[in-house]
Amino acid sequence: MDREKNIVEQVVEFFFVLAQLFYYCTVGSVRALLPGGVLPRKSVLDDVVLITGSGSGLGRMMAIKFAQLGAKIVLWDVNEKGNLETKKMVSKFTKDVHAYTIDLSHKDIAAVAQKVKNEVGHVDILINNAGIVTGKKLFDCPDELMEKTMAVNTNANFYTTKAFLPHMLENNHGHVIVIASMAGLSGVSGLVDYCASKFGAVGFAEALRSEVQTMGKNGVHVTTVCPYFIDTGMFDGVKTFSPTFLPILQPEYVIDQIMEAILTNSEKLYMPRFGYISAFAMNLLPVKAAHLLATYYGINKTMDEFKGRKPAKRAA
Repeated sequence: MDREKNIVEQVVEFFFVLAQLFYYCTVGSVRALLPGGVLPRKSVLDDVVLITGSGSGLGRMMAIKFAQLGAKIVLWDVNEKGNLETKKMVSKFTKDVHAYTIDLSHKDIAAVAQKVKNEVGHVDILINNAGIVTGKKLFDCPDELMEKTMAVNTNANFYTTKAFLPHMLENNHGHVIVIASMAGLSGVSGLVDYCASKFGAVGFAEALRSEVQTMGKNGVHVTTVCPYFIDTGMFDGVKTFSPTFLPILQPEYVIDQIMEAILTNSEKLYMPRFGYISAFAMNLLPVKAAHLLATYYGINKTMDEFKGRKPAKRAA
């Protein structure tokens, strides 16, 4: 009798899990396809938002958006001049904006983080946005550049999160956002070091989310953002050979999508939407089949004429 009861319980549990699986797949698919502005958004009024790589591009645009929503802004960038320009722009919307010059490839993150806590307060929303790209093939890339790519794009996530996540967990309120890349989901010729670093960033975010969920901290969220190439200058010279499905993304569109994902506590954001199909296919298909599709869409030719943005010099 006990054995039969155990079998019945297992069958009931299996179908319960199956029903939940179907529910979450349906909800996730619908959320991914919904236009912006439909889902309810959370308030970030008076939240402290720290953005790395805030001296230009997406980081600057996010800082302005959050300031317009009433958040307190903390700016981190190696480019002091660019960061102060961002601060000036943000100060039009809030006086509660603070700029710090920091090289995320160095081990001074903990010290600067403590300075932020002392001068501004605990961080509620951490946006790991800073990133660099060499655009060189493996044997053309100097070792120090490969190491710096890993330090900024991957390792910095560990140190910033270790510095600011504990308070979020203590209060069961907070958000960690990792700006990764579609290159963190599929390898691309000419981006070996960059892909490795972004694969690391994606893995970091996925595992961090699992740890937070296991703790039962439902008020702390982790969002992974994986865009295709963005027209910010960082990937100047790249080309797309399938503009219908994989267009070079415009920064304004990307920012709108990122803000929507953060304010609705979405776990993942791929851009463009074809990225969801691409990621699914690359994980499902045999390696040779996936390579065939990548060749068909010209993905491995995108970096052939890469120029990139000149790296900013650290202020003395």
